[in-house]
Amino acid sequence: MRILPLHMLSDVDVTEQDCEPTDAELDAIDAEMPLIRAEVEELDVRISLMDRSVTELDARRLRRARRKVLAARRELTNRACPVSEVGA
Repeated sequence: MRILPLHMLSDVDVTEQDCEPTDAELDAIDAEMPLIRAEVEELDVRISLMDRSVTELDARRLRRARRKVLAARRELTNRACPVSEVGA
């Protein structure tokens, strides 16, 4: 058996790997956090329904989770693309 030498990562700058997220990146994540939470909640509901039959209460939980995701997406989209008023 022959041991191969490990080569240094010459293509990747070490400072790129070690740097923290910028304030702008953290602000972008913070702005998307309601959507992320809503998607995680929907995923939790879906996971809980994987191994059992869906009851009426489960169906309501899933619909509620979907509506939260859609509302969060709408809110994020409206914040990103403000509607300009049409002037006469």
